[in-house]
Amino acid sequence: MSAATAPDGMVAGLDLMQRALDYTSGALGTITCADVDRPTPCAGWSLADLLAHMEDALDAFSEAADGAVGLSSAAPTPVKARVQSLQVKACALLGAWLNADRPYVDVGGHPLPVDAIARIAALEIAVHGWDVGRATGRGGPLPEPLAAALLPSALRIALAGDERFAPPLPVDIEAPAGVHVLALLGRRP
Repeated sequence: MSAATAPDGMVAGLDLMQRALDYTSGALGTITCADVDRPTPCAGWSLADLLAHMEDALDAFSEAADGAVGLSSAAPTPVKARVQSLQVKACALLGAWLNADRPYVDVGGHPLPVDAIARIAALEIAVHGWDVGRATGRGGPLPEPLAAALLPSALRIALAGDERFAPPLPVDIEAPAGVHVLALLGRRP
């Protein structure tokens, strides 16, 4: 399936993924070697830990484009090489999804629609991009149009009690969408 022949929902998921990758690429560009041991918004995680997790996640989401997700773990790498690897994998991720030809992805024996996986990937990529920016002190907020598009996925994850993220935090109902997305995933902007 290509973007031209993909169902409308998948095209929207790919667009969302691209926007998340663009945002996160900017955050990755702020990292210096001096930042590697900085704490992230995830309790007990250093920036090096987060980068390794992000690399694993990009690998898994790329595998998902072929119809199934396996488990992997990135070996420790110098921060400059890790950031370059993340940038290369981010480009490959979008290419893999543009060529995806299956309507479902097998995740641990549970078939999920490809659009759902693309939206989850976009959410994870964007939120971890925000985490990187917070760790370096040089990142910006989630752009509101991106955050508004991510909000339904964040809400689903929070309601499902997904343990990959911290428990949701309370937030003022009038807060911007970006604040809601982050709070739903246990982050305090």
